[in-house]
Amino acid sequence: MRRVIMLDEGLRILEEGIVKAKNILIGHPPKSLFSGEDYMKFYNCVYTMCSQRPPYEYSEELYERYKTALEESIVSIVLPSLNDKHDAYLLVDLLQMWANYKVMTKCLLGFFQYLDYHFVSRRHVPSLNDLALLCFHNLVCTKLYGKFRDAAISMINQERNGQQFQQDLLKNVLDFFVEIGEGKIDYYQTFEQVMLEDAASYYSRLASEMLCYKSYTDYIQKVAWFLIQERERAGRYLQQASLEKLLEIVKWKLMGETAQLLIEKQKAESHDTETYQDLLSKYAGMSIGEGSSVSLSKQWSILK
Repeated sequence: MRRVIMLDEGLRILEEGIVKAKNILIGHPPKSLFSGEDYMKFYNCVYTMCSQRPPYEYSEELYERYKTALEESIVSIVLPSLNDKHDAYLLVDLLQMWANYKVMTKCLLGFFQYLDYHFVSRRHVPSLNDLALLCFHNLVCTKLYGKFRDAAISMINQERNGQQFQQDLLKNVLDFFVEIGEGKIDYYQTFEQVMLEDAASYYSRLASEMLCYKSYTDYIQKVAWFLIQERERAGRYLQQASLEKLLEIVKWKLMGETAQLLIEKQKAESHDTETYQDLLSKYAGMSIGEGSSVSLSKQWSILK
């Protein structure tokens, strides 16, 4: 007859594996912490405790211990590491912690895997993998997402102003927003909304400044340059749909809202050889006729 593993005894055995697994969050590779025999010991412990007859069947208790292990690791290691960081340093640490957390979760899944077969489907609770995602979302993203988003937008503005940064970092952060949402909360869409509003404010201020000191022709040429720069930069990290929205906002703020002032500037400077529409087409690939202005205005109204 198979020996019964009581709850206290089983949790003591598993605690050894949980404590070691938490070290993955601070950079220890799993191979340095666990042998194949270790994985089998912890897996067999969970299997036995789940397959024992009541009242010694402890699936629910083990599921809760798995959840608690995730929460403890986040509260004790992840959050303290992120709380005191800002800007690019915050995003670098976020991605490192997220990568380490997924490795740690995979390790714990190896111990508790039998719960997915034996407990999750019967109780209609989140799978172990979904639970890991949910814990990170609830404890990290609900608290710090605003800082992550603002740091990403700050990096975009820094690059607009000529500062260099690792574009792969921003791309990976946006991929994280997609991954952590997993169809439940669209963190990327929220980022996109704020990013577009920020870009609109940026280019609105820029338009006002350039109208004061640039000639009519120089203004149009500069608009074309800004559009090329935005396409090249943002195309490396934004999704295609987001990039197209961004370029429409840039066009609208620099040319749509300033159209009448530019026409007046063109007349005042007596440009007879090329019309306003000709220059727009030549330098910016865009017409600000009645139809296109209405289209851009509708696009902008969506963002308000």
